[in-house]
Amino acid sequence: MTERKKRVGILISGRGSNMESLIAATRRSDYPAEIACVISNRPEARGLSTAAAQGIATQAIDHKRFQTREAFESELDAALRAHGVEIVACAGFMRMMTSSFVDQWRDRMLNIHPSLLPAYKGLHTHARALADGVKLAGCTVHVVRPELDQGPIIAQAAVPVLDGDSEETLGARVLQAEHSLYPHALSLFASGDAIVSGERVLLKKEPVNQTIPLYWPPLSQL
Repeated sequence: MTERKKRVGILISGRGSNMESLIAATRRSDYPAEIACVISNRPEARGLSTAAAQGIATQAIDHKRFQTREAFESELDAALRAHGVEIVACAGFMRMMTSSFVDQWRDRMLNIHPSLLPAYKGLHTHARALADGVKLAGCTVHVVRPELDQGPIIAQAAVPVLDGDSEETLGARVLQAEHSLYPHALSLFASGDAIVSGERVLLKKEPVNQTIPLYWPPLSQL
């Protein structure tokens, strides 16, 4: 018997490029999740029209209409539940959530962040990485907790920082990695192959090459 796909609600605030990568992944017959809805706190978000054009239910809940954060989140929560959402995927959703909302969706809400957490939480991640002279940057998919960019890590991808990189060039390289990492992480999570245990995520199946280190610059060039 084919297992039922988990219903995912995607939250966006802008163009939704990570949203598009998730939608594309869920088109595969063997993918363990389907997109139930796309919701934005900004009615002008370009990602809404992109999702609607692919036949996905969309909704704009303008946070500016609400006097309190709690009132906004109450309507957001109601919308997610009305669509039968089981997993929330934040994809460029530029709103800090209250502890109450996070607790309602505890261990069922994911986020992607453009750094190798716990390094460079918050904004301007690429500028800060360049200023520090790190050789590897990257992105992280994690389970959401009330604290900013914190929570059990599901998956990470590393990219090299090249000499002469700008925020834009490094950001483009990281974004490309995000578009592969998020569908991968959501698949692990929706299928149950990645399980939250306290403040860690455990993998049911250990990758064969998980002990192989990544070197940058490559050892062959040293």
